[in-house]
Amino acid sequence: MPKPDRNLIARQLDDTLRIWRRGWQVLKHKGPGQIQFWFIALLIGIAAGFAALGFRKGIEALQAALYGTDNVNLLHSFAETLPWYWILAIPVIGGLAVGLILHRFTQDGRVHAVAEVIEGAALNDGRVPMRAGLASAAASFITLSSGGSSGREGPVVHVAGLVSTWVSNLIRADGITGRDLLGCAVAAAVSASFNAPIAGAIFALEVILRHFAVHAFAPIVIASVAGTVINRLEFGGVTEFTLQAGNALEFYIELPAFLILGLICGLMAALLTRAIFFADGLADRVQARTRLPRYLRPAFAGALLGLLAIWFPHIIGVGYETTSLALTGQMLLWQAVVFAGLKVLAVAITIGGRMGGGMFSPSLMLGALTGLAFGLIATGIFPEVSGSATLYALAGMGALAAAVLGAPISTTLIVFELTGDWQTGLAVMVSISMSTALASRLVDRSFFLTQLERRNIHLAAGPQAYLLSMVRVATLLEPATETGQASQEACWELIEQGIYIDGAATLEAAMPVFDQGGAAFLPVVTLFGDRPPELLGVLHHVDALKAYNRALAATATEEHS
Repeated sequence: MPKPDRNLIARQLDDTLRIWRRGWQVLKHKGPGQIQFWFIALLIGIAAGFAALGFRKGIEALQAALYGTDNVNLLHSFAETLPWYWILAIPVIGGLAVGLILHRFTQDGRVHAVAEVIEGAALNDGRVPMRAGLASAAASFITLSSGGSSGREGPVVHVAGLVSTWVSNLIRADGITGRDLLGCAVAAAVSASFNAPIAGAIFALEVILRHFAVHAFAPIVIASVAGTVINRLEFGGVTEFTLQAGNALEFYIELPAFLILGLICGLMAALLTRAIFFADGLADRVQARTRLPRYLRPAFAGALLGLLAIWFPHIIGVGYETTSLALTGQMLLWQAVVFAGLKVLAVAITIGGRMGGGMFSPSLMLGALTGLAFGLIATGIFPEVSGSATLYALAGMGALAAAVLGAPISTTLIVFELTGDWQTGLAVMVSISMSTALASRLVDRSFFLTQLERRNIHLAAGPQAYLLSMVRVATLLEPATETGQASQEACWELIEQGIYIDGAATLEAAMPVFDQGGAAFLPVVTLFGDRPPELLGVLHHVDALKAYNRALAATATEEHS
């Protein structure tokens, strides 16, 4: 029997290893453009879909245990029968647990949600912090289970970000691949939450990635479909809300009323956003003056919520029962107005008190209440040219949510897929267009981008604004020369005039100094407080411009590929 050729075996082994290495590089750097990557997208979609489903089922199970109800969809009706002290105690205990978790596992005591996922996509190669992210997921889980007046969709998006971050770190994916993996996970999570595959895919592109690159579309759609299948295996093909029959425009003359409704919803969206940030700032000042430990802040917020819920249990949880009542017209005008005002207050307390949760469900509820109130007035004044007041509730639901999220396209689709009503699209689209146009001028594009802007993270203005913050001065340093324009002597002369840049800074700080002084270079120093600065080198204006141009070109290439 002939012996095997050792050289042939070695060559075959080398060829196999070379194929694996090449495939690994394709997965890391060119994944979104390869068919093989679609299988990874499918697995990401399945994992994120199950994570979203588990998060939802877990909240329902814990909520049912705490409040003692078998049907959490009718939670506020059941809460009306509970003793007042129990309604008060549950959110206080939940808030205390949230505070302890955030104090132990986060640096700033804040809950991470959609804003941090958007930041991760733009600035951190599609990754979100794992430790703080897991703590935030636990905090939001407890908040929503114990009566916090917020939504579960924001935390679900963040949980999806944790899934994609783990995979991206595992395969050491580059920025483009990491961002597209993040888009896949978010699309699947949103689809699994809403049974809305189209909206899930568009949401990931419109809100998280903030571009519609062709290379990302196929894997994101695959992941979104996977998330939807997981939802339907558990809940079937039913919609989240059931509407009354006969929801249609009576006459095209009614369309101007929906334009006005859109403007009102835009104002309400801005009011909700500003109320949350006002509550957050007020709580900061109270906390500083009273020296309240930060782990007690959510507990005090829970106490305020509990007191409010004793008389108005409608504010408890995501509020889908109240939203359904508004969409089916089972409310009086005064009830819609009062509940809308209370919902703004409750959401401001929950988010400002750093209890956690998302913004989508509160926006749906507030929008439905606003739309119903407007519809009852409009149809009462002009009954002969008006359709149903519930149509205004549907349009208001979409308009206000779109303005808060800064996502007119995906919100339009979510409303259609949540309700299964595609016949009233004209009214919904008109209202959404007006609300987003107005609200985007009253806040920084959306609630999430306004959150980031308040932290000096400038994503609302686009890549031309935030890319400067991604290039560090230290990476562009050149040594100061003995003679010439950028000599050490010239550098020290500029330093004495106060014209220099810290070596730890980014081009975001350096470019205004160039513009103001008109210098061709800046001394780069290390600052030591009371000690004189140490000269590290020089930053040439032309090198800074070249680095900025390369970053812009790379972003444009990704967005148009």
